[in-house]
Amino acid sequence: MDQVLIEGLSLETVIGVYDWERKVRQRLELDLELRTDIRPAARADDLSRTLDYAAICQRLSDYADANAHGLVETFAERVAALLLDEFGIRHLRLTVRKPGAVAAARAVGVRIERSVD
Repeated sequence: MDQVLIEGLSLETVIGVYDWERKVRQRLELDLELRTDIRPAARADDLSRTLDYAAICQRLSDYADANAHGLVETFAERVAALLLDEFGIRHLRLTVRKPGAVAAARAVGVRIERSVD
């Protein structure tokens, strides 16, 4: 299966378990691997026959703006469910990084894979 890639998507959202984190927006970085068959789009040179990565990025930005989460894990699960439900993706791998969360690390985060059953 082919993959549509979105790498280094930067989003601002309220994320964290500490009181001070609930009052500020923090940056998350996302990498996505979205499995789909790109052949129909390539044959027809037609965006409507593939995953529109601009639309996906905008939807994720809107979601991050409108929602707050305590855990990066919760954010990742909800984003994965949104993508599977709204964009007809059958399988995805999602990495969510929270830069600067731990002083000694460039970033911390989670990587998940989810499929439609």
